[in-house]
Amino acid sequence: MDEYFASQLHHRLRNDVRDFAEKEVRPRIPLLEATRTAHGELSRLIARQGWLGATIGRDYGGMGAGHLAKTIIIEELSRVSGAMGAMVQASQLGVAKILHFGNAEQKRTWLPSIAAGHCLPTIAVTEPDSGGHVLGMTATAVRDGDEYILNGQKVYVGNSHIGDLHGVVVRTGPGSRGLTAFLVEADRPGCIIGEQRPALGLHGFSFGELFFQNCRVPASNRLGAEGDGLSVAYSSSVLYGRANLTAVSLGIHQAILDETTKFCAERYRYGNPLHDLPSIKMKLGKLQSRLMTARLAAYHAVHLLDQGSPCDAELMNAKLINVESTIDSARNAMEIHAAAGLFTDRPIERYLRDALHMFAPAGTSDIQLLRLAEVALGTVKGQWSQRLSEAVKLEPAV
Repeated sequence: MDEYFASQLHHRLRNDVRDFAEKEVRPRIPLLEATRTAHGELSRLIARQGWLGATIGRDYGGMGAGHLAKTIIIEELSRVSGAMGAMVQASQLGVAKILHFGNAEQKRTWLPSIAAGHCLPTIAVTEPDSGGHVLGMTATAVRDGDEYILNGQKVYVGNSHIGDLHGVVVRTGPGSRGLTAFLVEADRPGCIIGEQRPALGLHGFSFGELFFQNCRVPASNRLGAEGDGLSVAYSSSVLYGRANLTAVSLGIHQAILDETTKFCAERYRYGNPLHDLPSIKMKLGKLQSRLMTARLAAYHAVHLLDQGSPCDAELMNAKLINVESTIDSARNAMEIHAAAGLFTDRPIERYLRDALHMFAPAGTSDIQLLRLAEVALGTVKGQWSQRLSEAVKLEPAV
């Protein structure tokens, strides 16, 4: 599969990320699991490798390597730590909004800093009472001269506690044209980070709350025009969110298979390795089949995205298949490990916990199925990938 989709650049990148993850990330996992809080030092070490700039053009100091490269980076980090893979995928959501909607000055200001790992961007869209219903948000921005005053609350903000630049979508008017996006620096007065709450998994990653209390933001921080907020939110979710969460799931899935085959070779029953039992071998075959199908769906979708081809359905399907199959494989792996899988001296229980975190963001599996049904019925109104996935023409850096 790699030979079909990947180039020599992709192979070198995979090896580089894998070596880094083994040397720098794996030794820190016990600390991440023990503290259950965002690990800023490790996150910034990863960012300084330049990997947040996978889709940022070289004119702005980025890799200019595209979505498949981004997928491989997230996948290889997630194979060792779902939390650190999630950190990179969340940062990439912050990249999307500037690439597609930032003006020349905003790109010159922020893209080189992100690509160099000096700035961790986020995107803040979801609210407590609206969930995935973007049009249900109530946080507001009111124009006041050359500034906007933001008030409201955002939840499930990836990298909330370590992010430097929040991409915030709020309401400036009624209806679907009443949403507007802003870049809000984390240290701006009136931008308040909520207490970090311990979660089921992804220990070392934060996805918390942001509160805006009369937070004044210059009009020059607005992304696009007033009314472009829905497009900002959907472009980040459709083009980056689904692909990125697919990549995290894929990395976890590979880790599940690696750990389970290792366990089956180490454990003996009736004088032979555990994998000699037909029932166990069939489960291993199912894990392998699921992983192959999941990787094919993932790589095919981002390959189309890199080509500028319409691929909303492929991205939805990739997220659906990868999330559901990773959770299913995690359960099967736990069945193979039996009681041994319940203890933290083996990572299989961590993989199960981390896999469950991929279900809700960028649309639950039910949402993906509803959208895929529209594809089947021919009632799709348009494709975000067709509008926004073409190669971004960056202005030359000055």
